[in-house]
Amino acid sequence: MAKRLVIIDTDCGIDDAQALMMALAAPDLQVLAVTCVFGNTAVENVCQNVLRVLDVCERQEIPVFRGSAGPLVGARRTPGDHFGTDGLGDVFKDQDPQWEEKIQSEHAVNAMIRLVTEQQQQVSLVALGPLSNLALAVRLDPGFPQKLRDLFIMGGNMEGKGNVTLCAEFNFAMDPEAAYVVLEDFLCPTSLASWEYACRNALTWDFFQELIGQNFPAAVFMRTITSRCWAFSQESSSSSSSSRDVPRNKREVFFGPGFVSYDAYAMAACIDGGVVTDSVECPVRVELQGSLTRGMLALDRADELKKSHAVRVLTRCDPDRFRRMLLDSVRLPRDRV
Repeated sequence: MAKRLVIIDTDCGIDDAQALMMALAAPDLQVLAVTCVFGNTAVENVCQNVLRVLDVCERQEIPVFRGSAGPLVGARRTPGDHFGTDGLGDVFKDQDPQWEEKIQSEHAVNAMIRLVTEQQQQVSLVALGPLSNLALAVRLDPGFPQKLRDLFIMGGNMEGKGNVTLCAEFNFAMDPEAAYVVLEDFLCPTSLASWEYACRNALTWDFFQELIGQNFPAAVFMRTITSRCWAFSQESSSSSSSSRDVPRNKREVFFGPGFVSYDAYAMAACIDGGVVTDSVECPVRVELQGSLTRGMLALDRADELKKSHAVRVLTRCDPDRFRRMLLDSVRLPRDRV
């Protein structure tokens, strides 16, 4: 059986690294390229982070392309330091002096269009960061979405609960116009792993310790990049802690404690459709005008928008299948067939 062809568009933070390793570990997947976009950190850091992951997994043959350094409109928002200023927990002091030579000279958007055009209806696109590269692709080639096999997005929200603004999820808030363009113009089969989907399918911290506690190079890498990151601290997610010095993020307030590797949920859905056990199909739209709701995803369950295209919004996953995929992702490198 031919392997499923995939392009991964990422703003490589810690959870993106986990998702990328998940794709590299999947025996039925062939990663054609990794395209980089700003988001968790500057696009230059994203490129270096992707190269680090590929080095750890001994997959340096996969081409990496630099893409959008900012949103379609306006100045780039400050991403904060959820995953550290460099996106990987600020644990690496060394920098490869030749990293730019390892990045392809072709722009990520051009590469994306070229690769999909060469193999129409065969390539799945997994978008793990702001959707700027995808929006530019459809503007350069309006037929681009129809050439895709399907699209998987990590981003947006189902209930107006935001994690960086009052009502918007991070990836959509970083480039609302791009999110709007993609969800209006991409008419290919589209699956969306929202912020709430990830949070409601959180895993235990005991599993997280099992995940990073192995001796494979990829597991050691994950243990290293999460070692100083508050987002991967059990203390930060302890519902029993009463100390005012312990920060509580919005996920903990809304959904309770648990280990959540956000981007891995979208990747898992691409790798194995059986990991998704429930979803909602309906038209969606990204709000651009509201002073409090800019970047929020609206689900049109009542068909008020009269759109012809529906999106599959994921709601529930099989935790056992998801755990197995995560465990496989850190058992790298290993012999490849």
